[in-house]
Amino acid sequence: MTMWPSIALLAFVTLQRLVELPVARANTRRLIAGGAYEVAPGHYPLIVAVHAAWLATLWWLAPTRPLDPIFFLAFVLLEAGRLWVLRTLGPRWTTRIIVVPREALVLRGPYRFVNHPNYLVVAGEIAVLPLIFGLWKVALVFSILNAMVLALRIRAENRALGR
Repeated sequence: MTMWPSIALLAFVTLQRLVELPVARANTRRLIAGGAYEVAPGHYPLIVAVHAAWLATLWWLAPTRPLDPIFFLAFVLLEAGRLWVLRTLGPRWTTRIIVVPREALVLRGPYRFVNHPNYLVVAGEIAVLPLIFGLWKVALVFSILNAMVLALRIRAENRALGR
């Protein structure tokens, strides 16, 4: 059995996250330089820890496992959702809670339908990627951890945005 499809998928997700971090950092710096401010940064290390542990666990357990085509298709759809969110937010996208005073909330794209589409995509990725490899226990554990961190984050973000 060949390992390259599993390794390629894990490499894609890892590279995606590594590319997004400097983009988010640059957007954050630019927004703050323009008068924005960060809210509730205390939970951010928890988000980073959950995501890093999730990826590390997948790199440890998944490389030798075959891909489930149905869950892979679900993951591709989630990635389309991720791109939609990123394109909609453009230079306002960041991994932190950044409030831009006197700017209206984004209400186009997926934000027409739900308040936090990015969190839905991320929750889906955290569940579906392990399921592609048949790792349902990993999907369950990290979905619970992510839900706990997102509960803190969404509450803080809603307060900051006046919801």
